[in-house]
Parts: sequence; structure tokens; C-alpha cells
Amino acid sequence: MKLDVYRYNPEQQEKPRMQSFEVELQPGMMLRDALLEIKRQDESFTFRHSCGEGVCGSDGVNVNGSNCLACITPIESLKEPIQVRPFPGRPVIRDLVVDMSQFYQQYHNVKPWLIRKEPDPEIEFLQSPHERAQLDGLYECILCGCCSTSCPSFWWNPEKYHGPAALLQAWRFLADSRDQATDERLDALEGPYKLFRCHTIMNCVEACPKQLNPTKAIGQIKKLMLRKGI
Repeated sequence: MKLDVYRYNPEQQEKPRMQSFEVELQPGMMLRDALLEIKRQDESFTFRHSCGEGVCGSDGVNVNGSNCLACITPIESLKEPIQVRPFPGRPVIRDLVVDMSQFYQQYHNVKPWLIRKEPDPEIEFLQSPHERAQLDGLYECILCGCCSTSCPSFWWNPEKYHGPAALLQAWRFLADSRDQATDERLDALEGPYKLFRCHTIMNCVEACPKQLNPTKAIGQIKKLMLRKGI
């Protein structure tokens, strides 16, 4: 099977290029396996990977125009010619490795941790089954970046717009009955960019390898803002 992969080393090359490799197809082969075979053929080829089980979120790439995790993408599911590129909208460090620092900064900006104003109890924080269920579809995010790097609003305004992944986590803590900073969190999302730059294109929903729905979470934040403003 033929794969065309993006090659670029900014320290040595002025422009990126596509390079073709032939990989022998094996039963059950994932895209990550094919990239590892390319790495064996050319040790200078670079991409991120770790767990190989769709848990760590480190091997996100763009394949035939769509973002995915290489480790859980069956090679047989891809149409030839297979073109593997780095995430769009991010500075390329080398080959398929991109700089995700801005993505993580936006995640940090939403304060993705519980904020309590009352003293912590001597026992665990209790939640009803209903309260706990509100977090389903939110806590499962592995911060792979597939959603945010598929979002045109994040491409255009990465320093201003939080992006789908960060806003999914913003709602995760707004929806958490144990959190006591609702007003502060909503105030921090005010303005034309941080939240409202989302135009419900829903690329993020299509790209998420965990089948989460950042667009729905963003809509829930907007509804909560409206209720608080009335």
C-alpha cells in the first residue's frame, strides 16, 4: 500500500514536501503501524505516538483531509491514495509533529479543576446519580486536539478563541455540582472571541475520536449565560 506523508524540517528546508512510501498491508493494521513501518524505512521521519490504544491522544494526524488518531484508524478504512499530514492550523515542528502549546494554554485558561469556596469536607464530595450523569460525554476527553485543529475559528483566532476542546472542559466544570465558581467561569468567557467565535460548523463533532460533542457543550454554556443574564 502506498502512503504519501508530509515531510518538513524547518531547520533544513525552506518548503514542505510529500514523500511516498510503500508499506506491506497486514491484517488488523492501524495507521500508526504503517507510520512505524515508515519510520523503520527512514529513521529521520518524525511523528508523535505513545500508548497505541486511543487513550493518550498523542498521535493525532490529518489523513485525507480529516483529523484522526493514527492508533485507532484501520488502514483498510482509508481510501487510496492515503495522504498523511500534520494537524492543520498549527506550526509544524518537524514532519507530523506540531506545536500544541497554544492549544494547551487555552485549556489552562478555562481553569479545568474544581473551584470551591467552602472548606473541603472531611469525607469525599457526594453527588447523586443524576448529578454524576451530567458529566458523561465531558470527562472522557483525552485532549488529542483533533477537534480544535479541525475548527476554522481556532485556525483564525487561536490566541483569542478557546476552541472546542477547552470549551468542552469549561462546560464539564460548569456542569459539575461540586464546583462553586459558576459566575466567575461565565464572566471569564464574556466577549466576542473566547466562546462566541464558535459558529456551530460542527467539524469538532465529526473529528472527535471519542464521539464527544463539543458543539453541544458550547451551546449549553450559552444557554447558562442567557439564564444568568435574565
